[in-house]
Formats: sequence, C-alpha cells, structure tokens
Amino acid sequence: MARKVRTEEEDAAIDMTPMLDIVFIMLIFFIVTTVFVKEAGIEVNKPDASRAFLHKNANIFIAITEDGNVWLDKREVSVDSVRANLERLLTEQPTDYVFIQADIKAKHGVVVEVMDQVKAAGIDRVAVAARN
Repeated sequence: MARKVRTEEEDAAIDMTPMLDIVFIMLIFFIVTTVFVKEAGIEVNKPDASRAFLHKNANIFIAITEDGNVWLDKREVSVDSVRANLERLLTEQPTDYVFIQADIKAKHGVVVEVMDQVKAAGIDRVAVAARN
C-alpha cells in the first residue's frame, strides 16, 4: 500500500498585479487630463469691480506690483522679457487667455507695456483681474 506524501501547503496569496496596473493607468489618465495653472507667484491688491466675473480657463497669470515689478511663472521678470517668457510657456501649454493681476497702485504705463508684450507674443485675449 502506497502512502501519500503530504507537502506543506502554500499560503494563499492575492495577486496584486492587476490592481497595480489599474492604479497606474488611472494615474496616467489624471496626469494627462490635468490643466496646470501658471501662477504669477505673488499676491497683489487688485482693484474692485462691480461686474467682474471668473474665467474658467485661467492658465497663465502675470502680476504687476505697486512698485512696477512684473512677476510671471513665480519669478520676477523685466517688462522686455515678458514676450519671450510667454512664448516659452505657450509651447508647454497653449492657451487663448492671459490674465494680468495689476496692483491697485500700479502705474498704468507698466500695465500697458505688459499688455503690448502679451499681444506681441501672439495672444489676443488679455483679461485684467479684479475683485468682485
């Protein structure tokens, strides 16, 4: 009579590979569909407006301080280099709008110069941010 040889039973294990595949696919989906906002990098005291409204596709912000300093993509830039920096940002993420956040005490001439640089970069829609 033959005896059955018993081997040690293996512990039951759950295969995590399919779950990890799904998690990585979801991660890739969210990275691809996310819109990255290019903030100005500084807070300014915006003027009040009774008819201000929020644009849904706000991607690139340019801030102008009361001293006339221009901030773009979280760093201070000169007025003359706004166009080059915008062109670089537009290659990364194309957009139709640029939002200028000018301080309430900022000089009008600096704001107009920045608007000219934005137009020279090829963006026709410029919005000036205000508080509602």
